[in-house]
Amino acid sequence: EGMRKWYKCFDCGQDFHGAVDLALGWASWKTYLGRPETNGVRCLAIGVLGNALRDSRPEEALPVLEARSALMRRHWSHDEESILTAQSNMTNCLSDLGRQDEALVLDREVYAGMVASIGDSHERTIGNGMNLAISLQYAGLFDEARTLLRDRLLPAARRLGVDHDVTLRIHQSLTDALYGNPESTRDDLLEAEAIIEGV
Repeated sequence: EGMRKWYKCFDCGQDFHGAVDLALGWASWKTYLGRPETNGVRCLAIGVLGNALRDSRPEEALPVLEARSALMRRHWSHDEESILTAQSNMTNCLSDLGRQDEALVLDREVYAGMVASIGDSHERTIGNGMNLAISLQYAGLFDEARTLLRDRLLPAARRLGVDHDVTLRIHQSLTDALYGNPESTRDDLLEAEAIIEGV
């Protein structure tokens, strides 16, 4: 049970969304707010609230997510992976707000940290690599995005399987990087077409 009850339905297993997600995010925070700042469940609750706010009110979510990240660094500085996850949530929020330059800087830091702490073939690292590639595309750095996605594709297929959602999203992002680049060559477009047909 634990914290899952605040963001995932026990009956169907799907994440809550919309007004229900937001109401449960606030309920989670209000339930655990009175605990000491060093309480782990309280820290998780602020993350649940931040993620719930991000979907409908990203401008309100960012300070909440920043507070969680600061809290993690202050009291759980030894838990590098959780700190990086909190920062990753911030990058997604910055991107939602259209602050792509800031998201790109933080995405680079998170990805490098994930590679250093849990390795480049871990599912979370692969997912963060894809987030970085998307930020690179927003910044117009298509060649760097393409290289990163190609580097992530084989570990994703090997570790997660060729039909896994993350692997398929890497294929999609790679085709986006190939098609979206205004300087794409004919070979790039043919490669994108081959990827689409192969998936």
